[in-house]
Amino acid sequence: MENPYTQPDRPGGLYQPPPFRPPQEPGGGGRSSRKKVVAGICALTALAVTAAATGVALGVRENRAREAAVPAASAADPTKPQVAGWKTVVNPKHGTAFDVPPQWEVLEPTVFSGHTDSKDREKVLIGHTAPAFYKSKWCSIDGDGDGQVSDVRLANVGTKGAAGAKNAAEIAEKEAPTWVYAAYTQPDKSVVKTDKPVAYTTRSGVSGSYVKARSTGVPRTNHCAGDGQAVVFGFKNSRGDLVSWDFYGRTGVPGAVDDALIMRVLSTVRLAGDPKEP
Repeated sequence: MENPYTQPDRPGGLYQPPPFRPPQEPGGGGRSSRKKVVAGICALTALAVTAAATGVALGVRENRAREAAVPAASAADPTKPQVAGWKTVVNPKHGTAFDVPPQWEVLEPTVFSGHTDSKDREKVLIGHTAPAFYKSKWCSIDGDGDGQVSDVRLANVGTKGAAGAKNAAEIAEKEAPTWVYAAYTQPDKSVVKTDKPVAYTTRSGVSGSYVKARSTGVPRTNHCAGDGQAVVFGFKNSRGDLVSWDFYGRTGVPGAVDDALIMRVLSTVRLAGDPKEP
């Protein structure tokens, strides 16, 4: 299988031309297929302290009262931006769409972006497809001292499946702190703080729950390292499958994406037809 997105954080390897084949998200396929998919992983995993990290053991509270209902498809064209001048990000695999500001970089639906365990590069902690990046070359560093300079993004947003989750609130509670841990705090889980789920309906009528998580006190081991945050919105697509919209980005630095903009992007989340492989 050709990897549609090879070494995005290394100069000279940002984009591979078609033909594309859709990669497997974490949980689909074995370790060999996962290894091929992981080429799109952000360099921030190399910035973590080198102690062992085996994943995020974070409590998940079931909240059936906030379980996402299956929303009706919007009559409007979902591929058209809801905010004038913005770009639309469509993920046909999950039947979802949302908008981002014009300065953001929208990648192909087949692109996988995520993070591996800092001690086991074949172990994907979390990832999503059809991402959009904000300032993809915000910071550059040779994280592991091998002479290869990697570019670190300021923010990233995309959508993913949530097979096995009971409801929208559970998705958001589990995934929001996982994004913060995987991208910014490995191997320290103690600096990740998580809010309670909040019931939310987007402007197109998609109902679900979102959770905000953030880190406080991540050691500045290099000029790219530091604290970050994530916002995850769990909901159902037109087929009734639970999916999530995921934002994560650095905090406490000039140009960081603020809460108002994050929520404005979240407000544009909508259904984009029945799910299908791109």
